[in-house]
Amino acid sequence: MYLTREPIRLQELIDSIAGPSHGGVSSFLGVVRNHHQGRPVQGLDYTAYEPMAEAVCAEILTEASGRWPVQLALRHRLGALGLGDVAVAVVAAGGHRGETFDACRYVIEELKRRVPIWKRERYQDGTEEWVDPTAAGSPAGRMIPGEEAAR
Repeated sequence: MYLTREPIRLQELIDSIAGPSHGGVSSFLGVVRNHHQGRPVQGLDYTAYEPMAEAVCAEILTEASGRWPVQLALRHRLGALGLGDVAVAVVAAGGHRGETFDACRYVIEELKRRVPIWKRERYQDGTEEWVDPTAAGSPAGRMIPGEEAAR
């Protein structure tokens, strides 16, 4: 299960994939920040089409495991989150750091691009707005290491 309404515990994810042959462990944490495009943020809410989101997360991890010799763990929060809360965590463990960095980045970029999870930001002025992670200029639209040769 990749989606959760409970706080994400990084060490649990690391422990779930770490092993004696893994000399490299990389992680990415997406944390709720206090601003977006110059607007003060109070918090946010994540919602998802859960069955499809779970399936697409599994596809992404399978793809990454096929490209790099790594073990992977992934969790994404749903529901209301406050400033500083961990919204998403990706962990990659492998024999060497390079493959874990690349796999970790691939997973988070593909998650943002493909998984049906939506974010509604709550601003300090009392307004709310849905945020499109695939909009122009968003990190999800950037190249992934190794993709340049594939295009």
